[in-house]
This record gives sequence, structure tokens and C-alpha cells, in this order.
Amino acid sequence: MRELERLLQEHLVPLRRYVHFKIHHPYDAEDIIQETCLAATVGFDSLKDPTAFKAWLIGIAAHKCKDYYRRQAKEMHLSLDALSESVLRCGRMGVTVGSAVQETLDALGDKEKQILYLYFFKNLSQEDIAKQLSLPLGTVKSRLHYAKQKFKQAYPSRILPKGDHAMQKIPEYLPPYHIEPSSAAPFPVRWEELQGWMLVPRLGEALTWGLYEMPSRRRTEYTEMRVLGRAEVHGIEGVEISAVQYGAEDYFRTGAVDQMERRFVAQLTDTHCRYLAESHVENGVRKLYTFLDGEEFTSNWGFGENNCGNEVELSSKGQLQRNAHVITGQMKQETVDVVGRYTVTIGERSYDTVCVMDIQCFNDSVVSEQYLDANGRTVLWRRFNKNDWALHRFSKPWTELLPENERLLINGETFVHWYDCVSDYIF
Repeated sequence: MRELERLLQEHLVPLRRYVHFKIHHPYDAEDIIQETCLAATVGFDSLKDPTAFKAWLIGIAAHKCKDYYRRQAKEMHLSLDALSESVLRCGRMGVTVGSAVQETLDALGDKEKQILYLYFFKNLSQEDIAKQLSLPLGTVKSRLHYAKQKFKQAYPSRILPKGDHAMQKIPEYLPPYHIEPSSAAPFPVRWEELQGWMLVPRLGEALTWGLYEMPSRRRTEYTEMRVLGRAEVHGIEGVEISAVQYGAEDYFRTGAVDQMERRFVAQLTDTHCRYLAESHVENGVRKLYTFLDGEEFTSNWGFGENNCGNEVELSSKGQLQRNAHVITGQMKQETVDVVGRYTVTIGERSYDTVCVMDIQCFNDSVVSEQYLDANGRTVLWRRFNKNDWALHRFSKPWTELLPENERLLINGETFVHWYDCVSDYIF
């Protein structure tokens, strides 16, 4: 029993992290953690290999979470219209967004929707469906096959940009731009992009974005991103994303010099957008990190309590106040807030935007401005470094490294503009 207590204590943190990701209600999550520990205590003697305890414990928790959602489904009496891409695989902050799936289902007939619902959502076998609908088994099989084919034909496809074709939209030099404050109140916006990478983690999405150093405005690297398909990490559903970076000159920021591919698994819910996993090749070894890996993951890719992610419904919270280049407010370690409305003119095109200030979410002593249009898409992203950021590496404060660049004064501390990012969304 001492061995069991030691193992439970050692793996309690990943267990709690897993369950709270799966179950959005904190009290229900705590009940499931208790049930899991009890089941592990009762069944510990059946575990032949103690080194497999973590996977075994998480497996018990996964079954408990599935049972929880089965009970929820019965209580909710979900109709055919309640179908969604996540098929009740809810994350901590809500149901996975699946608008393309819902639109496709809406285009099908009632019989097709009904049988897909029973088979994929209710997890009924074909035999059980036959009994419930009072149909011959052969009819159920043929109807299910037909419904799958109809769904596949109706599901939207998208041709993804590749190589030189994509790069025609990303200029070598960033056109001159102007940011003009507006007297109008900032509008609320739904921001579904991955924090820091601009792509919306939804099936069919693709994006190419470039990074431009200041003050030269020269493009130093660019990244081609696309959603590859659905993926699941420790039972939590999202999508897999490929991000291929080209020409990266800052090794310390990207880990690459010429070309590097990262893979993400990310999740978009009704309320939040978050990373679930990241992988890349380093010195010939594929390294993979997930939300269960604690600080190794959260320090780079996590955000919010229990890595809930960034909120997608944005409006001014009043945490930050901005007057020209001076920002003040009661700031936490990580603060995101809308600070005003601005007209951003890039080249000959103008955009009505709200400015989202990100205080130290990406890294300590790093601040960003993100200008979002009414569609919730990034028009312009700008990075600022605190004057002493990475002083041990660069040997000089940023006011000396980039004396011509714009500065912000945030609660009395100086931050210096370093680089900008824009995507093919604006070109």
C-alpha cells in the first residue's frame, strides 16, 4: 500500500491536469479525480508493471470521463441538431467548434443526420441502431454507408497554398504603414487565432506569414501553416497543424537557420483557443511535448489557468489604459486587454481595428500589439522588448541596439520595438 500511495502522490499533478482539461466543471472534475484514485486503489494488485502506473492511471481517468459525458448526454436529451465535430469530446472550456461539420450535416437529409448521430454521437452499434429504428440490419448498414458517402461529398475542401505561389503574397519588404487612433469606442471581436501564430485551428485553414525586422522593414523569415486534419492528445480532440519556417536568422527564437517544421495540436472551443502539443526535430531527434508535461510545455506554449488558452471573445476589460505611447494599469504576470480602436493603413489599404495589448504572455519582459479587424483576424502584429531583455545575450540594452525604433512606456518601464509580423490575409 505504501507503493500505491507513493505512485499516486507522484502522479497526482498530471492526473489533475488531465481531468480538468476533460471536464469543464471544477466540482465534477474533483469527483472524477476521487473516483479514479479509488478505482486505482481497488485495482492496484492487477497492475503487473508499476512503471506503467501513469498510463494506467490516466486510462482509468479517461474511462471515468467518458462515463461522465454519457450521463451528461442522457440528461441533456440532445437532438439531431446538437451534433458537433467534437462528438461530446469536450475540453475544459467548452465544446470544440465544428462549424464546417455542422454546415455539412445541415445539408444532409433527416435520415442521414439521424443515423450518423446514432452511430458517431451515441456510439451505438449497427445492431443496436437496427433495434432502435425497427429496421433490418442490412438496411442500417446500407443507410450508414450512404450517409457517410453523402457527408464526404458535401464536406468543403480547400486548396492550400504552397511554395512560391504562397510567397507571391508575402512581400520582401513590409510596405509603409500608419496607425491612427480613433475616437470611436473599441468594438468587441471574436478572436479565434492561435496566440502568436495567426492561424485559426480549424479544418481547411491555411496561412502564410512573414516576420519583418525594424527599422529596415526587410523580411527575415516566413512561415507556411496549414491544418492537416483532426488529432487527439490524451483523449482531448483538436487539429494537427504543420508550420514550416523558412530563412530563420534568429536561432535562439526559432531553433533553426534555413528550414524547420513544427507540428502543433491545437483546440478551438466556444470560449478559448489553446495548444495541446508541440513537436520539432532537434539534433536529429523528434521531440514531442504535451500539456501534461508541466513547465516544459506551459513555459513555451501554455497560457491561462491550467492552460485553458486565450479567450476568443475579446472586449475592453479596463485592465490597461493607453495614452499614445504610455500604458498603465494593474497588470498580472500575463495580461491581455483591448486598449483602443485604430485605423491601420498598410500601403494603400486601411483597416478598422482594435488594438490588443499582450503583456508578458509570450515571455517575461516581452510585450506585443495585435491589431484585429472586425473578422477577428490579425492585420498587424508588433513586438516590443523590455530595455534589459536578454541583456546577457545581446550585451546592450535595446535603446542602444535599436536607437531609431519606437518605444513604449509601460508602468514606467521602457520597451523597444523589435519586429513586425503580417500574413497573406492582408495581401
